[in-house]
Amino acid sequence: MSELSTEAPAQSGKPTIFFDGVSSRKRQVTLTLGDALEIAEEGGTPVSWVYADIRRADSPAGILRLASTSAPSLARLEIRDAALAADVTIRCMRLDEHQTSRRGVAKIVGWSMAAAVSIVCVVLFGVPLAADRLAPLVPKPIERRIGDASEVQVKTIFGSSGCEDPAGKAAFKKLVNRLRDAAGLDDDAMTAGVLPSAIPNAFALPGGKVFVLNALIDKAENPDELAGILAHELGHLKHHDNMRGLIYNGGTSFLIGLLFGDVTGSSAVIFASRSVVEASYSREAETAADTFAIDIMHALGRSPKPAAELMFRITGKEGGGLASILASHPLTEDRLARMTKEDRPASGPPLLTDTEWQALKGICGSGKI
Repeated sequence: MSELSTEAPAQSGKPTIFFDGVSSRKRQVTLTLGDALEIAEEGGTPVSWVYADIRRADSPAGILRLASTSAPSLARLEIRDAALAADVTIRCMRLDEHQTSRRGVAKIVGWSMAAAVSIVCVVLFGVPLAADRLAPLVPKPIERRIGDASEVQVKTIFGSSGCEDPAGKAAFKKLVNRLRDAAGLDDDAMTAGVLPSAIPNAFALPGGKVFVLNALIDKAENPDELAGILAHELGHLKHHDNMRGLIYNGGTSFLIGLLFGDVTGSSAVIFASRSVVEASYSREAETAADTFAIDIMHALGRSPKPAAELMFRITGKEGGGLASILASHPLTEDRLARMTKEDRPASGPPLLTDTEWQALKGICGSGKI
């Protein structure tokens, strides 16, 4: 085998370009292939690159672009002559050492799959677990600020002002106060109101806010029917279900905002308002809220069954495509059966008098939307 020549091959008409990695100036150079690669610019000081340090860099077709591990990181040599490129290449035994091998590709694929599995685990287990743990720990002032932001969105949808008939408001306040006291909720931590809407529904917001849509009152036949549904919403408040859902739906973006105090910005409003409109709770949360409502109604000496009858009456007649109470309180015969099983004869006084109930039915004026 003949020894490699130490003489520089003739330079072609295609220039060899050198960037020294210090300045952006393009230099036209000649190469000498000796014990090391000598890069010389006319009138300049030659630069020597050790063959073992030379590595191939990304380049377009027809150009051999080289870098050196011992040169500045941005230094590049561009050889456009194919014969000269071949002569340099044969001397650089470690030219492609930095390229990804099959083993390296397998490692990258493995780590990528591990990362994907980690993300799935975080979504399926980590975020729900964080929501369960963090929801009760959210400071009350922050929760109220989120509730205020959500209330703005809700009133934009259902009407900027609530139903204000004085006698109706007094009756509604009396009913809410009796339920609140039985639930053991702090007076300062809860507000309630009635909004005009043709959709029969009720929902809770972060910060202790409960709203009833007037169509639900229209369809209720007695105070116990409405009281049981309100008690169910108090259960969601007591268990922090609204905050848990907000943290879960908001995911990491909301958690980061919570940590850094950005909880009244657009992300919190979007997730809170979406949580209210969709009113999506887990089956476990709904069951727990039902249990809470049963306990409250029993504590007041009233039956929880009327509330289940109201929900069944609404969903049975208007389920279909109507955005009714069915959307947020999935009713099954099991739920009605459970409430029926918990039915007891009334042992406590009526929650409202007949006069108060009629006033509550007219809280939005005509009582019809």
